[in-house]
Amino acid sequence: MDKPDKHDRRKKEPIPEKALKGFKYFNLITPLLKKLRGTVTHQNRELFYDQYVSLILLYYFNPIITSLRALKQVTELSKVKKLLGIKKCSLGSLSESSFVFDASLLTPLLAELGLSCTEIFKDSRFASIGKELTAVDGTLLPALPKILWALWLDDNHRAAKMHLAFDLMKSIPAWAEITDGNGNEKDVLAKHLEPGKLYVLDCGYERHSLFNAILKAKSSFVVKLRGTAAWKTIEERPLTQDDIAAGVQKDMTVALGYKNNLSTSVRVIEVSYRGPSSRKHRAKAKNISSTGTEEKMYIATDLMDVSSEIVALIYKHRWQIELYFRWFKCIVGFDHLLSHNKNGITIHAYCALIAGMLITLWTGKKPTKRTFEMVCYYFMGWATEEELSEHIEKLQTIQ
Repeated sequence: MDKPDKHDRRKKEPIPEKALKGFKYFNLITPLLKKLRGTVTHQNRELFYDQYVSLILLYYFNPIITSLRALKQVTELSKVKKLLGIKKCSLGSLSESSFVFDASLLTPLLAELGLSCTEIFKDSRFASIGKELTAVDGTLLPALPKILWALWLDDNHRAAKMHLAFDLMKSIPAWAEITDGNGNEKDVLAKHLEPGKLYVLDCGYERHSLFNAILKAKSSFVVKLRGTAAWKTIEERPLTQDDIAAGVQKDMTVALGYKNNLSTSVRVIEVSYRGPSSRKHRAKAKNISSTGTEEKMYIATDLMDVSSEIVALIYKHRWQIELYFRWFKCIVGFDHLLSHNKNGITIHAYCALIAGMLITLWTGKKPTKRTFEMVCYYFMGWATEEELSEHIEKLQTIQ
């Protein structure tokens, strides 16, 4: 028997209509998507922005849809056309959509969905702060070498970067921005500052002008300092037993920086914690002082009336955004991108964030890989609605 030609592009089996389920779960987002209907770029366009976003969400929740051609195919199914209110789309129309629709219009959608989410992490110790705990960080998204705008190391190592603000109490994204891999995280945050936030930041955001901008926006910050940070101690504050138990070694009021160009004095808190010796090289790489298995870091904040124990705990919660990044990369996948232009990738990233928020609204818990898989099994007909409901109910009993 002759071997098949490796370049033979055989027509794939069509996606059966019965393989797609779970459309009723789109009811949470449909009313919000309707607000995008006014976005008309061409008068003869029959695929509107809200329909395009619905199709991308369908793509994320149905692993059976693996490409733009497969997405085009599902628009031919009567069930999809009826429940999503769309007409049969051409491949060109779907491809063009990633250029003509404005990705920034999805930002208010995240905010509106966030209003429906409740706090997942409830800690009365944070109540007195009176500001929303918001972690901000960036993560690299691998990109194909042919995606020319995604600058990073060189032509063979390209990447986009997603800058994300993450509500730590609700475990949901607040806003996101996609840049090339060399996009400056501090500059991006400066554009998005809002009042009433407590920004929890890694050492990559250490810039005095940014701290001043945060204070001017009537917000606050908790940020880890680099090992090269300098300050002049004004006063050393007393520690309580709870502070010491939390690993706090010092609590100081300081003038930060050599030139003291911050608009006010701040606190610097020295925190020590114990880690395995195998992490010593990582500690040095991240500018953390290390002696044996004891590691130290310095946290700066403008919060003067909050105990140092709580400040250390706030920074500890920053790790939640790293866990979210790991989950996000699982759901998006980068083996096959539906779009290669910056606007299109931003739309798809926002749709992935929306998909995560929908899981939070359905389950009352932060999204996990297992829950996402269970939802996908249901959408593909491999799990019954009762099994999905049982999974959700089990999650809700976990404290």
